[in-house]
Amino acid sequence: MDINEKLQRADGTEKASPKLFRSLVSGLNYLMHTRSDIAFSVSVLSRFLQSPTKQYFGVVKQVLRYVAGTTDFGIWYSKAPNSRLVGFTDSDYAGCLDDRKNTSESCFSFGSGVVTWSSKKQET
Repeated sequence: MDINEKLQRADGTEKASPKLFRSLVSGLNYLMHTRSDIAFSVSVLSRFLQSPTKQYFGVVKQVLRYVAGTTDFGIWYSKAPNSRLVGFTDSDYAGCLDDRKNTSESCFSFGSGVVTWSSKKQET
């Protein structure tokens, strides 16, 4: 999913099969437990389970293509002599087009791999 792509409930495209959409997103949600790199995209897609459109199906297809193309990727933890904790944070002010809520993200790595990450839509 393009990180700059903004999805909203009333996107003007025609409706799609809710059953198929829910099935695909449920499968991605299950896969997300071992593939944390798709967590953000799956969480955004999960917001549109009630009334999916063709545009959302396009995003699901992008995520599926990404998963198929990166099956050999992974996080490798190795012993490093000079390990240090590095963190990155970001916030998207009023990024959700439907309710204008903020989304904040963070990612922390120690040594050679990521140890924690989060993405949360802020409550008001």
